[in-house]
Amino acid sequence: MGDMVIVGYRPKPGGEEELLALTREHVPMLRRFGLATDRPVLVMRAKGRVIVEVFEWRDGGITAAHEHPDVLAMWDRYVAVCDYVPLRELSETGDMFAQFEPVDL
Repeated sequence: MGDMVIVGYRPKPGGEEELLALTREHVPMLRRFGLATDRPVLVMRAKGRVIVEVFEWRDGGITAAHEHPDVLAMWDRYVAVCDYVPLRELSETGDMFAQFEPVDL
C-alpha cells in the first residue's frame, strides 16, 4: 500500500483548460510507469478555481517519479499553467465538512 496525496493547482490566467487536460493525463501516466495505484482518482474544484487532485502513490512511487524523465517533463508542463497551492490556503479546509465542486475529467 502506498501513500495518499492531495494536491492543489491554481491555474494561471488562461491556463485552466490545459491544467484540466494535464490532470486528465497525470495519474494514467503514473500508472503506466508503475508509480500510482489503481485506486480511483478524485478531482474537484475549490473556491478560486483551484483544482484539487487526490490519488495514491505505490510504495516508492514518488521517489521514482522524481527520477523519471517523462514524469518530470509533465510536471514542467504543470508549472507552465498553474501554481501549486498548499491545502491550508484553501478556505474550505477550515470548515468541519469541507465541500468542493466535483470535476469530471
